[in-house]
Amino acid sequence: MKKTVYIPILFLFLTITLLSFTSITFTSETSIKNFSLKNVNNKTVSLSGFKNAKGFMIVFTCNKCPMAKFYSERLNKLNYTYKSKGVYLLAINSMDTLAYAEESFKLMKKKATKDKLTFPYLQDKLQVVAKQFKATHTPQAFVIWKNNKGQFTIKYKGAIDDNAGDTTNAKPFLANAVEELLNNKPVSENNTESFGCRIFYRGEKQSMY
Repeated sequence: MKKTVYIPILFLFLTITLLSFTSITFTSETSIKNFSLKNVNNKTVSLSGFKNAKGFMIVFTCNKCPMAKFYSERLNKLNYTYKSKGVYLLAINSMDTLAYAEESFKLMKKKATKDKLTFPYLQDKLQVVAKQFKATHTPQAFVIWKNNKGQFTIKYKGAIDDNAGDTTNAKPFLANAVEELLNNKPVSENNTESFGCRIFYRGEKQSMY
């Protein structure tokens, strides 16, 4: 009898502990400092330059990653949908150009023209912004939102959606997060799993793929 009583109690204790740990993990907010990066049009873009911004969709991407190549058109649509609502999309290339010549600023310009990108495509040459976000790969999306102190905090981290190859059946994680924030709701799925090419920080010599 004692064993049948203790096992459910232990299970309940572990369940409560796990749920509490999950809550702590996903509800913590990281503040993002203002940054300025060079856009493919040779102009500098910074968070502070968007005076009416409620938030930003920040997407770490690059020129050559096969997974990232699926998303140019979808990112254009996201930019079109939300920039009029005060939520701007910024794409950032933080790949090490010393290790990967295909990630050069010249080829970033070529990609922006070829894919007809309607949003800033910024070079994080020193990888400072990627380190601030703790970005790990491309494509990886974040939503940062302005709080009542005027600071931007991370509200979402993860995939743009859950189906790179099929837009019609993809669950739009990034868009859903923005919609919930625009409606003053907490983000219901604030951390999702995403896949792509790893961002190797300068000094690492492993293959990109």
